[in-house]
Amino acid sequence: MAKRDFYEILGVEKGAPQEEIKKAYRKIAIKFHPDKNPNDPTAEEKFKEAAEAYEVLSNAEKRQRYDRYGHQGVGGAPGGGFSGGGMSMDDIFDQFGDIFGGGGGSPFESFFGGGRSGRGGGRKGSNLRIKLKLTLAEIANGVEKKIKVTRLVTAPGVTYATCSTCGGAGQVRKVVNTMLGQMVSSSTCSACGGSGQRVDKRPPGVDSSGLQPQEEVISIKIPAGVSDGIQLSMSGKGNVAPGGGTPGDLLIVVEEIEDELLKRDGNNVIFDLYLNFADAALGTSLEVPTIDGNVKIKIEPGTQSGKLLRLRSKGIPDLNGYGRGDQLIHVNVWTPKTLDKEEREILERFRESDNFSPNPGKSEKGFFDKMKEFF
Repeated sequence: MAKRDFYEILGVEKGAPQEEIKKAYRKIAIKFHPDKNPNDPTAEEKFKEAAEAYEVLSNAEKRQRYDRYGHQGVGGAPGGGFSGGGMSMDDIFDQFGDIFGGGGGSPFESFFGGGRSGRGGGRKGSNLRIKLKLTLAEIANGVEKKIKVTRLVTAPGVTYATCSTCGGAGQVRKVVNTMLGQMVSSSTCSACGGSGQRVDKRPPGVDSSGLQPQEEVISIKIPAGVSDGIQLSMSGKGNVAPGGGTPGDLLIVVEEIEDELLKRDGNNVIFDLYLNFADAALGTSLEVPTIDGNVKIKIEPGTQSGKLLRLRSKGIPDLNGYGRGDQLIHVNVWTPKTLDKEEREILERFRESDNFSPNPGKSEKGFFDKMKEFF
């Protein structure tokens, strides 16, 4: 399949200045970031595609070659990046970490004040994954939570020494003589698991890795605007790697607690308001719940069932800072299910009244017209 134009990928004109290209790439990278789209291969491909485009267009020399010769002009150039998205996620984060506003690769990691650890330094510890339940109000306003996490840490008294099998390299080289000459292959050292270290001393009760579980209280700052199922990451708060490698990450999966009154629809919040017939016909003032507390609204005389009222900027803030959603109030005029004798007699007198006969005009929009208007 033919590769897409780099300017088209980032959504900028061919003569766009560098600052515009940088902003466009950051917006796309945040949208398709793997932390925001876990287990989504399509999003990952778009993330890598945008990084490839930015890698070329942010470099004056490469951009000039691309403008003149297209993809062929940069595909085989020395230091030409990852040519087609072959670069790993860590490589992208290392190369373009500053784009996300900090030393890390994830826009979510910057909320935690950390960053993605660099490569090297031995084997990386395993990640931990937890689920964090949040109310709608906590999601809308952001919240700091203190949670207990049990993670593997180096046990007291454990010391490590350089692995004698691989000499600390973590890799074992094997040379095989063939009719074409010597063939050299490398594989992870089985003695140390690639860490380059082995346990030298350990107290009784500690396993061969030299690690033990330890409970720790961790403070997590959740940014406003997260959604159900989104995965955030805290760098270095996972399990420690044996032999002093890089600690793994703590992955936080958000679970949204369903609110009894307010329903979320993207960044908008919907509330079902039930009015009695008299209030709908005569008009009234009443209070409705919002994320920020109760607010007073006015119901105009003759309000029809199905009418949608809008409270601007009373919804959920956008995670990427693009404003805040609205609260939509869906009006339902309540029809009594039981009537006493007096109530029935009153309504019978009104049954034949012209004012009680349905007579929708052009100003009375149908359901689908209302949905088009508000969405």
